[in-house]
Amino acid sequence: MSTGTPAFRTYVEENLAALERDPGREVLSHQERWVTAGEFRDLVHRMARALRAEGVGRGDTVTLLCGNLPETIVARYAANLIGCRVNHLYNKLSAESQAAIVRDVETRALIVDPAYAQRAVEITESAPVPTVLVLGPAKVGTDLLELAAEQSAEPLRSGARPEDVCTIRHTGGTTGHPKGICTTFAQVRPFRAMTAAPEGEPPRLLVCTTLAHAAGMLTDAVLHDGGRVVLLDDFDPAEVLRTIERQRISHLFLLPPLLYQLMDHPDSATRDTTSLRSIAYGGCQSSPARIADAIRRFGPVLLQFYGQNEAGGISVLPPEDHDPRRPDRLRSAGKVLPGVEVAIRDETGRDLPTGEHGEICVRSASLMKGYWKQPGLTAEVLRDGWLHTGDIGFLDSEGYLTVVDRLKDMIVVVGGHVYTTELEDLLNSHPEVQQSAVFGVRDADRMERVHAAVVTVPGSGIDARQLRDLVREERGAMYEPAAITFVEALPLTDAGKPDKKRLRQRAEGALEAV
Repeated sequence: MSTGTPAFRTYVEENLAALERDPGREVLSHQERWVTAGEFRDLVHRMARALRAEGVGRGDTVTLLCGNLPETIVARYAANLIGCRVNHLYNKLSAESQAAIVRDVETRALIVDPAYAQRAVEITESAPVPTVLVLGPAKVGTDLLELAAEQSAEPLRSGARPEDVCTIRHTGGTTGHPKGICTTFAQVRPFRAMTAAPEGEPPRLLVCTTLAHAAGMLTDAVLHDGGRVVLLDDFDPAEVLRTIERQRISHLFLLPPLLYQLMDHPDSATRDTTSLRSIAYGGCQSSPARIADAIRRFGPVLLQFYGQNEAGGISVLPPEDHDPRRPDRLRSAGKVLPGVEVAIRDETGRDLPTGEHGEICVRSASLMKGYWKQPGLTAEVLRDGWLHTGDIGFLDSEGYLTVVDRLKDMIVVVGGHVYTTELEDLLNSHPEVQQSAVFGVRDADRMERVHAAVVTVPGSGIDARQLRDLVREERGAMYEPAAITFVEALPLTDAGKPDKKRLRQRAEGALEAV
C-alpha cells in the first residue's frame, strides 16, 4: 500500500474530472448558446493538442486578447493543461499598454477573440509574436477552432508542474514596465467561499465583468461544483437585471461601483431578483451607506471579499454580518480566512496592537511567487514569508479586519493624513450623494490638496458648499476638500474600479488651464 502523498493535480485537471460526471449537462451560456460539460471538456483537449501542434509547450506564455466567450475559458484551460503560463489582457487598456504587456511577458502565442481582431493587428505591429491564433474566422492569424477540430478529444495528460507559473496577472492601467503578478499552479485556489450553495442546489453564476479578473476564478469554482455560468459581454444594469430574472441567477460578483449602478437602475424595483442567494462584492473600497441600501434592496445576500492578486483571499464578511444598523461592521472586510495569517505593522516592521492603524501584512499558501522579471520589487513586498499589501488597516477586538486606505492613495496634508475611503464614506452618507471618489492633487507648490468627484442623485440641488460644511462638521477642516467636482458618472478601470488616475489627470489639467 502506498503511503506517499497524492499526485499533484492542477485546477484544470480537477475541473475536467468534475465535468466528466455528467457530460450532457449545460454548463456555459453566451448569447442564447449553451455549451455542455462534454463539449467543453472535449474542446479543451482538442485545443491543447492544436496548441502543441503549433509548437506551444510547457513554460511558454500564452496571452489572451478575448472577451467573455466560452472559448476564452477553454483556451485558458488548454494552455494551462500543457503547462503554459497564461496572461489575460484587460480589453479596455490602450493598444500601447497591451503591446507593452505582450512584449514584456514574452508571449509565444496570442489568442484573439474575433471581436478584437483589429486590436490584435495594432498590438502585433509594435510587439510581434511568433503565433497569432483566433477563436473563429478573422482577417488576422489562424483559426484555432478549425485547428482544434482536426485533433483528438482523447484526454491529454497535464504537462504542468506545481512550481510552474500558471498565471501572470497585471494591475490596472499598466504603462511602461508592467507589474505582472506570478501565481504558480500549486497556488491557484478557486474562490469557493464566494460560490457556496446549499446541498443539492448547484450555483447559477452570472458573469458580467471581465473574465480576466475575479469572474474567471469564480467561474472555475462554479464549474467544479456542478453549477452553470451565464456570460454577458459587459456590464449593463438593465441586461443584468433581466438576466437574473430570466435565468434565475443565484450568484453574482460585482465591484462596488457596479453594484451601486445595479440598485440605482429603475428596473431594479420591478425585476424579480428573489433567486439571488449571493452577491459577492470586492476589488475596491465600498461605502457602508450604499451597502446598507443594497441590503434593503436585495435582501441578506451580500458577501464582501477582500483579497489581492499578490495575496489571494484574505478575509470575508458573510451575509450574516451585513447589518444595515451596524455601519462599523459594514465598513470592515470581515474575518480573516482559515489558513491565512494577518499582522498589522508599522513602517519599521513592528506588530501593532489591536485597533491601531498600520500596513496589512499577510502570510498564506496563496502568496504570489513574485513579480514577473522584477526581483527588486518582489523583495520589497515579500519579506520573511510575509506579503506587505500596501493597504492600511486595523484589526478590532473581535477579529474583524478593516481596510482604511491604500498607502499610495492616502493624502498627506498639513496637520496629518487624510484617508480617502473615510472621506468617501462620509460624502456617500449624504442622502443626495450616490457615489464619490477622493484623491490627492498637487498644487503649484507641490503640496497635496484633497479633491472629490461626486455623483448625485438625479434632480439633486446639493452644492459643493453644503458638502464642505458636512465634512468640516464631521471630520474637521483637515478633511475638507479643496475642490469638489460634480460628475454624471465616475470613470472606471477595465476591472470596474474607480479610475482615480484619470480623475487626477483631469483635475491637474483643469489647474493648468487656470
